[in-house]
Amino acid sequence: MRIRLIAVGSKMPSWVEEGWREYVKRLPSDVQLELVEIPLATRSKNSDVKRLIHQEGEAMLAKVQPGERIVTLEVTGKAWSSEQLAGALERWKLDARTVNLMIGGPEGLAPQVQARSEQQWSLSPLTLPHPLVRIVVGEQLYRACTILSGHPYHK
Repeated sequence: MRIRLIAVGSKMPSWVEEGWREYVKRLPSDVQLELVEIPLATRSKNSDVKRLIHQEGEAMLAKVQPGERIVTLEVTGKAWSSEQLAGALERWKLDARTVNLMIGGPEGLAPQVQARSEQQWSLSPLTLPHPLVRIVVGEQLYRACTILSGHPYHK
């Protein structure tokens, strides 16, 4: 199974890159997790933020092939327990489509990305810093895999 985390933003601190790599390394060989970074458009006080968000959204969608699943990470999405994520992961595997997990920039996801989403996932009602979200997603996918395999990590 192939999962891509498509995230607006780049040039993360080393602790983010290390955390991400750690969980990617831990995943079983049948789960390929990759990170696709979309550069954050430069903002200034006179920027047309709606236009920038639209451009970022178009760049995100350009990374998705026809027929692939889109899951957006949004505060207003559905909160899943680790067991529910494991169930979703199992269904995604059976579906045999690439899964694209989408994380927007500081102002959120572009409306066109939200419109294409098949599922909306909320990690928390808290607003989390985008660098931290990458690590949390990696860890939760690893945890879901351990639940499915019966590994004691989750206990």
